[in-house]
Amino acid sequence: MRTFLLPACLLSLLTACVNVNVHGDPAATLADRSARLRVATYNTSLYSDEAGGVIRELERDSAHARKIAAVLQKVRPDLVLLNEFDYDDAHRAADLFQQRYLEVAQPGGGDALRYPYRYLAPVNTGVPSGLDLDNNGEAGGEGRARGNDAWGYGLHPGQYGMLVLSKHPIDAAQVRTFQLLRWSSLPGAARPIDPATGKPWYRDEVWTRLRLSSKSHWDVPVRTPTGVVHFLVSHPTPPVFDGPEDRNGARNHDELRLWHEYISAGDKPWLCDDAGACGGLAQDARFVIAGDLNNDPVDGDGRHDAILELLEHPRVMRHPTPQSAGGTETAEAYAAKGIAHRGAPGHVTGDFGPKAGAMRLDYVLPSTGFAYEGGGVFWPAKADADADAAIADGSDHHLVWADLGL
Repeated sequence: MRTFLLPACLLSLLTACVNVNVHGDPAATLADRSARLRVATYNTSLYSDEAGGVIRELERDSAHARKIAAVLQKVRPDLVLLNEFDYDDAHRAADLFQQRYLEVAQPGGGDALRYPYRYLAPVNTGVPSGLDLDNNGEAGGEGRARGNDAWGYGLHPGQYGMLVLSKHPIDAAQVRTFQLLRWSSLPGAARPIDPATGKPWYRDEVWTRLRLSSKSHWDVPVRTPTGVVHFLVSHPTPPVFDGPEDRNGARNHDELRLWHEYISAGDKPWLCDDAGACGGLAQDARFVIAGDLNNDPVDGDGRHDAILELLEHPRVMRHPTPQSAGGTETAEAYAAKGIAHRGAPGHVTGDFGPKAGAMRLDYVLPSTGFAYEGGGVFWPAKADADADAAIADGSDHHLVWADLGL
């Protein structure tokens, strides 16, 4: 039986918090790193609408990739998830990014950066389902119609993929992936309803086969100097680009619920990974949930209860909300133009244009059992010398990190 905790500390989530380490600290806090794990998430926007497009971009001199690498070199996380990094079976894009960008000192960045360990795997985006998922009367088609009928929206398999980079060994044999888990297997799944008819949006023969994860959900065990840390990473679908049935809003909600269920106690015979092993995470395991979760606690189109329940989960550490000077500037500038949000301006993690404004969509959520030593959002103020490294031609999201005592 699943249970949800009501967000009893909602007020504390919605008010600005004093952060221990904000922008300006990454380089200054590199001392005594042996006792600290810096964990980060970064939506890089390193994707292409064409299969192999990112490989071709990286084979040239990509200004976009250099910006992303410069930010990583500046912050220097020990463990990082890169969202929207196109997957290819030969791992060519990952090789190129490591060798030609991270391992070369970039303007505005820092020293060359090498990650000896990484994890990447296939995702649902762009993989044809053979089903009519958008109810337009046909399965597949061209362009967006083809993308809408993929297991996760994408124009080719691997688009908007994920890449984990680590300075510590990854226990690849113990990685769990949930790419194939069916949405309908989630207890109490938020099956979309067509308000015009009052009937389910997905027909039964579609609903019983539809996958929950729009990309994938990965549990990546990392062997740190003081024990295993489970890196729980994902990139739920944005809760937009649909209709009054809100099918993407429902899916985003339940993709977040999957992590809530995974870290909660109790038998879960339905929660089976792609290798056939069932059940959630051991209750004594340490973890970090990370990713572009596409859900702001109070603003935007998402079903906010899902992210609030994850933030309020008893196994998720309470800590100051990451913030930045650049995010504050941006959110306040939008507010001056009439695009005001309820969330604290400093908590936003990306600039999503004049329709949506700035929101908090990217998260690094450590479990209890760590000592929180600081964190932030790499979004310098415009007057800061590092501002050029983080401007929007690299990505509309900004890197979020947390420093965890081991």
